[in-house]
Amino acid sequence: MNASFPTSDSTSLPLRVMIAAPRGFCAGVDRAIEIVERALERYGAPVYVRHEIVHNRYVVDGLKAKGAVFVEELDEVPDGAPVIFSAHGVPKSVPETATRRGLDWLDATCPLVSKVHRQAERQIEAGRHIVFVGHRGHPEVIGTIGQVPEGTITLVETEADVASLDFPAGTPLAFLTQTTLSVDDTAGIIAALRARYPDIAAPKAEDICYATSNRQSAVKAIAPQCQLVLVIGAPNSSNSLRLVEVAERCGARAQLIQRATEVNPAWLEGVDTLGLTAGASAPEELVREVVARIAQLRAVTEETVVTAEEKMVFKLPRQLVD
Repeated sequence: MNASFPTSDSTSLPLRVMIAAPRGFCAGVDRAIEIVERALERYGAPVYVRHEIVHNRYVVDGLKAKGAVFVEELDEVPDGAPVIFSAHGVPKSVPETATRRGLDWLDATCPLVSKVHRQAERQIEAGRHIVFVGHRGHPEVIGTIGQVPEGTITLVETEADVASLDFPAGTPLAFLTQTTLSVDDTAGIIAALRARYPDIAAPKAEDICYATSNRQSAVKAIAPQCQLVLVIGAPNSSNSLRLVEVAERCGARAQLIQRATEVNPAWLEGVDTLGLTAGASAPEELVREVVARIAQLRAVTEETVVTAEEKMVFKLPRQLVD
């Protein structure tokens, strides 16, 4: 790392830093980044990417430096250029448009998001209306809603939204969820759905992904012992925001930061145990950068708390496998 910070003259007591594990990159993020890097090797720069490949400015800027060009919509991509769809997934209309224009496109959608897409299609084929639990406006939600015909899916964000649903008795229903939600909040919403619509069909397996669940569990393991928990992640990262909420519910103060330069020395006043984690789009370099920053402000003792081992690996698109 090239980060440098002013050294503090603090003579305060050593700070115990509890680092959550698992943290940081998940298999879907690893795959998405590798897709961009391999596409740059295969096609040469520029390679276009529709939306941020993952929600992390450090990662995006690093890929930009290698020749990736990030755009909001396909009309910004020149004819014949390679284009990659982000890990969050896209509506069906996007690859259809890319194919119609003759663009060489690659899909970096996380396979666990794609699994939800396929479930949505199957529920519609079975004649059910989908109640989708997610955050309005999030790219993953937009992509999932865009898998099925208009009017066949209803978004709910809270238990209050469930209470306002007015499906006629006997309406065939199914529910699905965004993969990066709060495990606890989602359980409450699903319980409300089942109480109101006892026959609602559920997914075969939980839609919240393993990485989201594991990172929340890891924070639950450390936060009760911490006065402050720092979460490295982007403001538009759903899974990172959920980690902040989890820490707060465990009784700790929590701060979302993107880089070590955002650490405010005043936050450490009165803190003897600090928790540290990173959202699924934040690389380990940023964790080490934050630890280095804290060590310049206080003497530090590090402790990694492991609550799960992750060995998930996802295959790359056929076009990039030699």
